[in-house]
Amino acid sequence: MGLIDILFARAKQGHRTIGFPNDAPVLPELFQGRPAVRPELCQAGCGKCADSCPTGAITVPAHIKNPELLLFATSDDASDGGDALSLDLGRCLFCGECGKACTEKAIEFTKEYRLAATSREALKLTGETFELAKALDEKSLKVFGRSFKLRQVSAGGCNACEADINVLNTVVFDLGRFGIQFAASPRHADGLLITGPVTRNMELALRKTWDAVPEPKIVIAVGACAISGGLYAGHAETRSGVPPWLKVDLYIPGCPPHPITILDGLLRLLDKLDK
Repeated sequence: MGLIDILFARAKQGHRTIGFPNDAPVLPELFQGRPAVRPELCQAGCGKCADSCPTGAITVPAHIKNPELLLFATSDDASDGGDALSLDLGRCLFCGECGKACTEKAIEFTKEYRLAATSREALKLTGETFELAKALDEKSLKVFGRSFKLRQVSAGGCNACEADINVLNTVVFDLGRFGIQFAASPRHADGLLITGPVTRNMELALRKTWDAVPEPKIVIAVGACAISGGLYAGHAETRSGVPPWLKVDLYIPGCPPHPITILDGLLRLLDKLDK
């Protein structure tokens, strides 16, 4: 193929990289984003939404709570119920069954793709307000703001989150244009991006990888499994997500989260978004 042929082929292909974040993302028709939780519409004595949830992500008021809903809960995130309906994004699989079960529309999935948060507590929805992920402090931004390299660790994941992370390196999303790259060695990384429920077989590998990352360093938990254990929470062979000896700086929920959701979270952490 000659130079003219190459230039012609390139012109025919056109520009492939999406306009996000300057342009609104184009999401799949069946995309289910952040749920809108409206406790005021919750019909007391119902509990159908909680009964339909496979991971016990939904908490109904204490006076109607079914103890069986805590089947998948861990000691860290179990709740004894509250005065209002709530949904834990960190345990949500976005299957949509709760929205189908609730005839009152107290829980309804939207097209909102911005899901990342910088605290575990922020993922527990009790209303329509949601605290988006905050940027790192000024000192950390000076270190990571222009060049941010991550070592990805699949700690027993099913490869769904891993696949959506991998496509960020393609020409469509072009993660590198933001100064973010994945490193082959933890010694060249600024932090870890962890997926999977952290199986016992992977715990030692995760610890050794973490120890190899030089200070200062960041931890990012991607997907329901990494955040709470997902469907595997409480299983004898998993740690139900990122273990407590790691401090998580960014949570990106989903099963799996859409690549745009992951990208949005990373850009917010590095203060590369206007809103």
